[in-house]
Amino acid sequence: MEVHNEVDGSGVPLAVLLKRELCNQKVEKPDILFGEASKSKKGEDFTLLVANCHRTPGEGPGDDAGGDDTISMFVIVDGHNGPAAAVYTRENLPNNVLAAIPPNLTSEEWTAALPRALVAGFVKTDKDFQTKAARSGTTVTFVIIDGWVVTVASVGDSRCILESAEGSVYFLSADHRLDVNEEEVERVTASGGEVGRINIAGGAGIGPLRCWPGGLCLSRSIGDTDVGEYIVPVPHVKQVKLSNAGGRLVIASDGVWDALRFQEALNYTRGLPAEAAANRIVKEAVSSKGLRDDTTCIVVDILPPEKLSPPLKRHGKGGIKALFRWRPSDELSEEQTDNGCFEPDVVEELYEEGSAMLAQRLNVNYPAGNMFKLHDCAVCQLEMKPGEGVSVHGNMPKHHSRVDPWGGPFLCSSCQVKKILHIQSTLPK
Repeated sequence: MEVHNEVDGSGVPLAVLLKRELCNQKVEKPDILFGEASKSKKGEDFTLLVANCHRTPGEGPGDDAGGDDTISMFVIVDGHNGPAAAVYTRENLPNNVLAAIPPNLTSEEWTAALPRALVAGFVKTDKDFQTKAARSGTTVTFVIIDGWVVTVASVGDSRCILESAEGSVYFLSADHRLDVNEEEVERVTASGGEVGRINIAGGAGIGPLRCWPGGLCLSRSIGDTDVGEYIVPVPHVKQVKLSNAGGRLVIASDGVWDALRFQEALNYTRGLPAEAAANRIVKEAVSSKGLRDDTTCIVVDILPPEKLSPPLKRHGKGGIKALFRWRPSDELSEEQTDNGCFEPDVVEELYEEGSAMLAQRLNVNYPAGNMFKLHDCAVCQLEMKPGEGVSVHGNMPKHHSRVDPWGGPFLCSSCQVKKILHIQSTLPK
């Protein structure tokens, strides 16, 4: 029996047309469900939860939940020495980040430009806060969800972990406590700072490692104008792409992580929708160590849209049980605390960079680098005439001869403050 392939009027086989149509179909954006919980001790933890906002700063929440130009944004700021830095950061950092992304980019270009924009937004927020004459500081964990891509920028010790629907666990933030981050200890001491514990009579040191002057036990933060130039606002940034099976994010301040291990927190969320999961984590953290610090948690579920997974949505939030069921074999060993992924990769890593050197972070390679205007200030985006700005490479040591100090990126006069100029040339040993 002879079989003929169906063709349309142009003579193209129907199978080829169907394949083209499938390839050209837009990948549907996930459903975002989230919840938060908090117990206050000092009143210095603050959150921002926006499930749907425009990519353009100042436009506010998006009008349609599925628009291509909308993103989701989740932020935890954990202040110290008062709430001023945390409040200021919560109110200004999102717009500073979005304003640092060039206009008229495609979705893929926007995603590629985001890591540099996050660095610029953090540094600008810190620079602007310096003018407020306040001595407080804050940690920041800033999460942007753009379709199936999750980007996390962090300074300090609030953390973000991801559990994929397939059961793999990923760390999306860094821990900048000097007690646990040897690279940051080396950076601070190499650039002239002192790291040590509080001395008591007899010379014995007590408590966590701290950076002197100031005595802060973190190496990165926003604010902290009185602790010297070695505490920098340059964030660790990690960007990953989930499979369309989705995943769950747990974002929490140190009040949670000082009381619970990562796997403990995940286990407490099994079978619970996001808000109930966040409440359970905070409850267990407080029960474990008492309310010693502000204890805040955000849980975000990134779920397949209804058309892709009807059985999951049919039972409403209870359907999450199928994704985040109890897995007794998931226990993590002590050695698996900060190494990324624990099981074969089901999440694609797009970008990761943790250097504190501003020149390195702002000098983005082709093709992403071509999206940014050469003579716009790399921090505040001020448009400058050629010759007006100072290169971010201007303070680089002479032995770095491969760096072109005349090739940009450039800083405007208002961004050439002492702290920014210091982190231009902060180099590891």
